Amino acid sequence: MSHDHNASGAAHGNTKQYTIGFILSIILTIIPFGMVMAGGFSRGLLVAVIAITAVAQVLVQLVYFLHMNSSSEQRWNVIAFVYTVLTIAILLVGSVWIMNYLHYNMMI
Repeated sequence: MSHDHNASGAAHGNTKQYTIGFILSIILTIIPFGMVMAGGFSRGLLVAVIAITAVAQVLVQLVYFLHMNSSSEQRWNVIAFVYTVLTIAILLVGSVWIMNYLHYNMMI
């Protein structure tokens, strides 16, 4: 009886990849934290830096820890992830649109 828990085609990282991902995650966390704690930056710049580093953080997590890439083995994982992101975006945009519409109608 085999106790092989690895699925066929499953990508697993090595220590170097995990270390790179961890260091990038730490850097992408320290940058906005340091800017907020230092003060003296405009609100628009802080929001932009936080948004950019948040997106970069998500990409680092997906690539280095969840091992999502463009290989054929990962195709269904990527498709499922894209579907999830699109569904959340539609729900978010639709909710904001409905709330804005209701707010507009309540003010008339």
